[in-house]
Amino acid sequence: MEVGPDPAEVGRARRWARSRLVGSGIQGDEPLTETLILLISELVTNAVVHTGCPAVLRVLFGAGRVEAGTVRVEVADNCARPPEQRHAEGDDTHGRGLELVDGLADRWGWKAEGQGKSIWCEVDRGVPEAAYERGVARRLASVRP
Repeated sequence: MEVGPDPAEVGRARRWARSRLVGSGIQGDEPLTETLILLISELVTNAVVHTGCPAVLRVLFGAGRVEAGTVRVEVADNCARPPEQRHAEGDDTHGRGLELVDGLADRWGWKAEGQGKSIWCEVDRGVPEAAYERGVARRLASVRP
């Protein structure tokens, strides 16, 4: 799906992704669906807000560890600047996107693609709760003195 450089496109990307997930047999009320929609929302928002460039959203089924039924999300843009993981403090309203991705995805990363880059994350279908619990544990560890 092509995404324009407009924050309003994030909602359209979420709706498109939800229909793709349901079309692949993942039920709309599964915890996995909500996890993937949040990840998609964060990656598309980062692309739109931080690059000002159009982006391409891809949702791939059966990627990675086939036995786990991995779902891979990729967002490619034409900005070569690498993603920067920030660490939000307290009431900060920005800087949590890649922190959420790191906490909720089983794996994530980025690679150069053409003149820009692609940021990707993977969630293993059998373990969305485990990914969520890992994310909570990481978040708690980062706020301990």
